[in-house]
Amino acid sequence: MGKSYPNMLPEHEAFIRKQHIFFVGSAPTAVEGHVNLSPKGYDSFRILSSSQVAYLDMTGSGNETSAHLEENGRITFMFMAFEGAPMILRLYGSGQVVLPDTPEWDRLIPLFQPLPGARQIITAAIHEVKTSCGFSVPYFSYEADRDTLKQWSVNKGEEKLDAYRREKNRVSMDGLLTTLGKSSP
Repeated sequence: MGKSYPNMLPEHEAFIRKQHIFFVGSAPTAVEGHVNLSPKGYDSFRILSSSQVAYLDMTGSGNETSAHLEENGRITFMFMAFEGAPMILRLYGSGQVVLPDTPEWDRLIPLFQPLPGARQIITAAIHEVKTSCGFSVPYFSYEADRDTLKQWSVNKGEEKLDAYRREKNRVSMDGLLTTLGKSSP
């Protein structure tokens, strides 16, 4: 049976810091809209307080999380143990998108290692933390991060990345405007 907490305890924070991958879930309000679940890697997740988190979001082929946050703010993070004792930890919250060249970006970006292709920072105020057993999660061993996305971003260069974001990251697959879409013509 899982347990629920109003914010992260020190042992939750320690567990999160050990993980090499996390998952981000979001969904539009419309029933026919697509639920989005994205795996995230690299050293991109930060705990700001027991009830506030952020992650550095990389340029990708879609930007569903941003569109969903613009529409309704709902976000869920999931971490799971692939090594050691089994556990699944979920963070439920309300998120927002922070774009480059804003005061909030300038405040948060020093918390992260530089990553080529970073397009935005997602922050979330956490209102519930849930743990569950994770007994069925298999063991996997971490070898290394893939460099493919970083290399793709470097090879593309900033000018082509900006054009790519304007083409692929302004509107969700359900037609919702993302934060990038709302902030650029």
